[in-house]
Amino acid sequence: MTERFFDDTDILARTLYGEARGEGLIGIEAVANVILNRVALSQQHALWWGKTVSEVCLKPFQFSCWTPSDKNFYRLIRINDENPIFRLCQRVATRALNGALSDITHGATHYHSKKVNPAWARRLTPVYEYGNHLFYREVA
Repeated sequence: MTERFFDDTDILARTLYGEARGEGLIGIEAVANVILNRVALSQQHALWWGKTVSEVCLKPFQFSCWTPSDKNFYRLIRINDENPIFRLCQRVATRALNGALSDITHGATHYHSKKVNPAWARRLTPVYEYGNHLFYREVA
């Protein structure tokens, strides 16, 4: 692990890699939007997600890539700058944290893969769809 591992940019980049590495630039940006939207709402309304990017990304049971039992967890920990997709995630994370990323998800705070059908999403209409993911806002 590098000493940078614990800063917001690195944690966001690793989360993007773990959650959206197969979705290309737009899919990675969409997941970044969800994380930033959670941070903004939590700062405004004291929501349980956390008030920083790192708190939101590392909140238990929110992003499966950070669960030690997840098959991607150790890949996420070991990934480095030699991987071109991780470098893309780092660039998106930097843009996101510098306020240079437009919200293409229309305020989404949640998403899931089309491969699953979580109970929380069954009564909702997605506000955005890209690749293998559906995005939602106002999830209770």
